[in-house]
Amino acid sequence: MAKRTAVIDIGSNSARMVVFERTSRYGFYLLNETRSRVRISEGAYEQGGILQPAAIRRACRALSQFLTIAQTFKARKILCIATSAVRDAPNRTEFLRLVERELGLRIKVIDGQKEAYLGGLAAANLLPVTSAISVDIGGGSTDLALIRNKKVVQTHSLDLGTVRLKELFFDKKRGIEEAEAYIEELLSRLPESFREDVAVGIGGTARAITKAIMQRNDHAVEKIHAFRFSVEEESKFLSKVANAPVLKLSKYGIKKDRLDTIRPGALILLKVLEKIGAKEVVASGAGVREGLFLSDLLRTSNHLFPANFNPSVRSLQDRFCTDRRLAANIASTATALFTALQKPFGLPAELLDHLQIAAKLSRIGIRLDFYGYHKHSAYMILNDLDYGFTHEDMILIATLIRFNKRRLPKNSFTKPYRKLLPDGEVLSWLSYIVSLAQTIHISRAYGSVTADYAEGVLTLGTPFDTYLAEERVKELEKPAPIAVRFLHDQHTPRKDIG
Repeated sequence: MAKRTAVIDIGSNSARMVVFERTSRYGFYLLNETRSRVRISEGAYEQGGILQPAAIRRACRALSQFLTIAQTFKARKILCIATSAVRDAPNRTEFLRLVERELGLRIKVIDGQKEAYLGGLAAANLLPVTSAISVDIGGGSTDLALIRNKKVVQTHSLDLGTVRLKELFFDKKRGIEEAEAYIEELLSRLPESFREDVAVGIGGTARAITKAIMQRNDHAVEKIHAFRFSVEEESKFLSKVANAPVLKLSKYGIKKDRLDTIRPGALILLKVLEKIGAKEVVASGAGVREGLFLSDLLRTSNHLFPANFNPSVRSLQDRFCTDRRLAANIASTATALFTALQKPFGLPAELLDHLQIAAKLSRIGIRLDFYGYHKHSAYMILNDLDYGFTHEDMILIATLIRFNKRRLPKNSFTKPYRKLLPDGEVLSWLSYIVSLAQTIHISRAYGSVTADYAEGVLTLGTPFDTYLAEERVKELEKPAPIAVRFLHDQHTPRKDIG
């Protein structure tokens, strides 16, 4: 597989190109994203679906620029697909031939089932969900995928999109009741199996609404991907957006580039959530483009990552970890410390995974600057730990890394994230464990460390000399007045470190 792959998606409303770079067999990250409001479907739905000359010209110019960008990144593979507006167009063949003749680009037109599958594939692999229904609302279609145990088991596509609904109803000033009836009639064809508590919101409409909801709730994390909201709590807001005059949409936090399509989009989303019985929506920053990339990347593994594998963690390790073996040792030692301290101090078992990742990635910021590496590492986690984690997961891992040198987490840093973090005592112990694990390996020594806690003393057994660690442990701020004892080579006792 090519090291760099460009993926182009020509949707009804916009065209986008992303460039991914592989860092290892399954590790990858986003290198570039470019978007153009081509509106290739503009005017088509009132003309029997025929793509209009002005829209075709816009598409060709945007695609030409995309190809130039891909070349500058030396992308060795370019995957290009077109969805609803192009597949429905009677003159699609003329458009496809024009693009291939003038630009040398072959466009693959995918059907609604494939579009739904790719969106579901992205959700299943890149979000912390196991069972859900992905809902991808585009300009010309709404595509749904039923996910069970991380696998897409069923798909369904509806000729129902924001631009289509806008031109058929909203532009003609027809009552919203007519639009609702139109949506409900199409949704009546949805198979009964499409019932699920969790919906994954994919596409521009879902992103715009998610941004507005995050703003209304003063959410501490700016990232859309993996943000969750309650359908019951936000259904009134969705209804207000669907029914609001265009000039009043900005007060709901809707950006200018979405003002003309957000009302039909909100109405579609509201009706779909109602139909499938969803109680919660998980927003996705990934969709068809990521799904297409993954279908290529994972083609020999049944479109699934290996068990317990995370592409973001691997990518960060591949790019920024200076010593993978040392990082693995620090994580192993952190696990031993957690196991020893878990019962005495009531540490939740489910947080062990977060602790291990924090320990493994705690030193990635050294690539930027040694003296402030803990700050850089935390920042990198907040901004680049994109896939497979909740916002709570990301904040916890970043916080543990941010305070992995000598001090426990400070309120000035954690206060904005208080709702997303575990209680202060648990957080302090987890932070201390990461700091202690790093300190134990300060000499960059490798080897398995044992840990045992009894009567206020944490006893550590190491197969290597811990002279430097014994000095540094004294400087670590502790959550409780415990003593640390080192046993070198498992039998030579060292003095207790207060």
